[in-house]
Amino acid sequence: MGRIVIKQGDITREDVDVIVNAANTGLKGGGGVDGAIHRAAGPSVLEECRKIGGCGTGEAVITNAGKLKAKKIIHTPGPVWHGGSSGEPDELRNCYKNSFELAKENGQRTIAFPAISTGIYGYPLEEATRIAIDEGIKHAGDFDEVRYICFSPDDYKVYQGVYKELSDGS
Repeated sequence: MGRIVIKQGDITREDVDVIVNAANTGLKGGGGVDGAIHRAAGPSVLEECRKIGGCGTGEAVITNAGKLKAKKIIHTPGPVWHGGSSGEPDELRNCYKNSFELAKENGQRTIAFPAISTGIYGYPLEEATRIAIDEGIKHAGDFDEVRYICFSPDDYKVYQGVYKELSDGS
């Protein structure tokens, strides 16, 4: 089984095969992690995204990584939180599942994720983290390393706690 690593940091600086971008459905760049990844990667990634055209919530597409250390970027639009009864948990799970599957199909061995949908999209952090870690545990065997990059110390603590809880039972 591949290693699962949780760390606080800047996902744009990760030296992995592929980083996952918490994209919007138009793949147009934006705020938060999406904007940071596009700024760091440079205009070639946005041009590739324009050619793709868009991506549905929970789906995933792959591009080159421009100026990043990573070789590829997987863009996956997460759900906007509407209280949890509008299919958000399934959509978020699909973000992770489809990103893992696309990375595997493209021969990527190391992958780094941000906390998808927990920023401006308002998904409750602990609930989102449970989905992220659960999918990571399920797919870790297909990768050398799965990383979760937490922007804040508070996010890091939640990810560590959820990982400890979920991995003790596996």
